[in-house]
Amino acid sequence: MAEIKRALLSVTDKTGLLLFAKGLHEMGVELISTGGTAKLLRDNGVPVREVSDVTEFPEMLDGRVKTIHPRIAGGILAIRSNPEHMRSLAAHGLPAIDMVVVNLYQFEKMANKPGVAREELIENIDIGGPTMIRAAAKNFQDVAVVVSPAQYEGILRELEERGTLSPETHWKLAQTAFLHTAAYDQAVSGRLLRIDPQGKTVEEELPARLHIAADRSAILRYGENPHQKAALYQLGDAGIAGAEQLHGKELSYNNLVDLDAAWQLVNEFSGTAAAIIKHTNPCGCAEQATLAEAYKKALEADPVSAFGGVLAFNREIDEETACEVAKLFVEAIAGPAFSDGALRVLTAKKNLRLVRVKPVEKPELVIKSISGGLLAQTADTAALDIASLRVVTTRQPTPDEMKALQFGWKVSKHVKSNAIVYARAGQTVSVGAGQMSRVDSVKVGAMKALLPLAGTVLASDAFFPFPDGIEEAAKHGITAVIQPGGSVRDEETIAAANLLNLAMVFTGVRHFRH
Repeated sequence: MAEIKRALLSVTDKTGLLLFAKGLHEMGVELISTGGTAKLLRDNGVPVREVSDVTEFPEMLDGRVKTIHPRIAGGILAIRSNPEHMRSLAAHGLPAIDMVVVNLYQFEKMANKPGVAREELIENIDIGGPTMIRAAAKNFQDVAVVVSPAQYEGILRELEERGTLSPETHWKLAQTAFLHTAAYDQAVSGRLLRIDPQGKTVEEELPARLHIAADRSAILRYGENPHQKAALYQLGDAGIAGAEQLHGKELSYNNLVDLDAAWQLVNEFSGTAAAIIKHTNPCGCAEQATLAEAYKKALEADPVSAFGGVLAFNREIDEETACEVAKLFVEAIAGPAFSDGALRVLTAKKNLRLVRVKPVEKPELVIKSISGGLLAQTADTAALDIASLRVVTTRQPTPDEMKALQFGWKVSKHVKSNAIVYARAGQTVSVGAGQMSRVDSVKVGAMKALLPLAGTVLASDAFFPFPDGIEEAAKHGITAVIQPGGSVRDEETIAAANLLNLAMVFTGVRHFRH
């Protein structure tokens, strides 16, 4: 690779630019720049040549036209090994540009501004920047293209050590550059698709075109099974995908899936809550006055299944809770924070994975791949509306039963259908998950129960198609039921509940989880 003699700098994000520019200048690189970037360099004593001096043409149209000019494009696109190209540069007196340092107008920041007008969005669509980036990336063998301040340090180091950049570095820079412009175009097109011909923003929960742009943040050891390959792709720094791992061996595909299930469950609760997950299903969940008590109550439901499980908490994990958790073998723990005392206790377990999670501010589309395409749906954010609950039996639920019903209903939302949850106020007692018939889920939940079922309530994620599920649960001592209702045989189920002296509440909302 030829040495870098001339660089064009034109950036919106000026983080680290001054140090980078000084480093290039000290290596003898001539700097060309535009507007604000040139002013920053000049004000700090870094020699710079204005783009308008190169083009011999002033900026015009309120800055819309600056770098779109043959004297810039020619200097970037000329193939150095092509004699005809080089003769053309010489004939027209065009300087060869060996490095392009450009990042783009912050369109996404503007697009997220409340009430932003279409005209303001249009003016924040970068034209010259993507043109220069793409031109430099196309001519990657001769031109280095730099699109992020995160690249500055490595580039300066390589230039200092080698005097030039390797062919491998040029190629990686080009790949990154095309990813950068592709993401930018996606951001622009995605936002403009939400604007009608009159310039008004139309909020679509399910967009006409689904843009998914995520960076691969980790290659995992394998997928669900050792013969499957897997990677983690990250959309931001929130949620399980953006969690910060504080300790333990690397997270597996299954760890991440289970951590997400646990994290979503505990975030259903405004009170202090703990969840224990195994194969995406809760084997225990509780909401109590303290975190340690919530964990102990969650564990009571099924300590056998909890072995090797994944935990999540919706409060900072304290030392008392950590000491309780340390008594059990678990794979991973998610929480919003860990106290110093908790970390001392938990990091004593070498392989235990600890992740600190930031909540996702806005519910994301739930996307699932199927053969030949993708399914997308809005997140299941339907909360229980107490005012809309309908008691359909003769007997009204007691206050304690109502608390237990509300708790069980929240947990049932996170159990694979067909889902049945036996619960008391603030504690799961047993869970029947994923059976092909609802009455079988009732039976499995009862069969697995280690705590007494007498006096518990039953939550079902969908309606009972026949009275048999209610009748089976009543054999084990339940006193109340919460379910969506909506079966053609609801009256039969209600009649069975009345006969058994059960209180039954209809929510009108279903929570299938496939």
